[in-house]
Amino acid sequence: MVKINDIQTFNFDILPIEPYWNSSNENELKIHQIHAYPAKFPAFVTTKAFKYARDNGLTLKTMADIFCGCGTTALEAKRNKIAFWGCDINPVATLIARTKSRNYQIKRVKQYYKLIELSLKRRKMSDEYENANERLKYWYSEERYNELALLKKVIYDKIPENSDYRLFFLCAFSNILKPASYWLTKSIKPQFDSNKDILSVFSLFKLQYEKMLTAVEELPNLGDTSNDIVTCNFLDDTLHFPKVDLIITSPPYVTSYEYADLHQLSSLWLDFTGDYKNLRKGTIGSMYHQNNKDDKSVLNITAKKIVERLGNTQKEIARPVERYFLDMQKTAEKTHNLLNNNGLAIFVIGNTEYKKIKIDNARHLAESLQNANYRNIYVVKRKISNKMLTPYRDKQGRFSSNSKGRKIYNEEYILIGRK
Repeated sequence: MVKINDIQTFNFDILPIEPYWNSSNENELKIHQIHAYPAKFPAFVTTKAFKYARDNGLTLKTMADIFCGCGTTALEAKRNKIAFWGCDINPVATLIARTKSRNYQIKRVKQYYKLIELSLKRRKMSDEYENANERLKYWYSEERYNELALLKKVIYDKIPENSDYRLFFLCAFSNILKPASYWLTKSIKPQFDSNKDILSVFSLFKLQYEKMLTAVEELPNLGDTSNDIVTCNFLDDTLHFPKVDLIITSPPYVTSYEYADLHQLSSLWLDFTGDYKNLRKGTIGSMYHQNNKDDKSVLNITAKKIVERLGNTQKEIARPVERYFLDMQKTAEKTHNLLNNNGLAIFVIGNTEYKKIKIDNARHLAESLQNANYRNIYVVKRKISNKMLTPYRDKQGRFSSNSKGRKIYNEEYILIGRK
């Protein structure tokens, strides 16, 4: 672990891989794998962060994750009896996060599944396809769409509203939406496969239920420690958030994933939106998130250099990158305000690239933390592991699974700052 003094001269590239943050002897709980989600970091990073915080004199009672994603930190906080507050702008992410960090009675899970199964056998499937959302019609055959419509109706009818068990079965429903569609198998990004062999919805649901049941059976009782997860934009200045001792979070990377696109099926089926493109708005790192009222003059030194380079050759990307940097600078300021005195913030972030121009997210965030009055900023490099990532870039600089492309994105940084 190295302390950063002069941001502009600090060489991130020559940092050695830090063994402490790179592996764990403990097997990750199966509950972390109940729903597909890109770019989630290993659970052990969270538990090691807890140990680091305590070893450095922090009395750890409350923590937050402002980009909580699918809830890795939420679950690990509850396992460690730490009160948790988390948010994410993506409603599919918060659905998964809430599901993972709840206590379940195995007997009741099985009873509800039997109710669903029995009801599916008794009810006659109606034709819902004609009135379906056009985007969903694109992804589903008429038969699979009608099966999903029936399954969704049964879940809502049989599982009480505001119940943790409804969360459980809606999460199961969400994770079978891609396998039931023409979405290319094992592709994170939307790709249509007209030749795909698709199982019946009810077969897929049974397999998903059995997987989730096994995960819950392995899970120890999580107790009643506070665990509050909300769907919101952390940068919304109209909202107020609780003070915490520790922040652990992994911000989105510029030019990375469009989460609204990746989770469009769940967003539409679960009625989070009528048009998934609306969920791009306000999302940090989105190519579609722009605001013409931005004040470019507040960009820090690192951001200005990168935006200037992009503006010279890649004007189409310069504007969203500028927006990303401004959002991350605001994030640094707001996280500093979120912390109790002497609190710690731990950010996991990697660098990206666009058409051979390096997007130095880590350096920019380090400078942003310094400008937000964080003190004693340290950095660690670790190898990326257990992430659903495509580690290559094609000629256009986009993520690709083709090994003929340029290999990138196999390391990331942990930035630590203190209030």
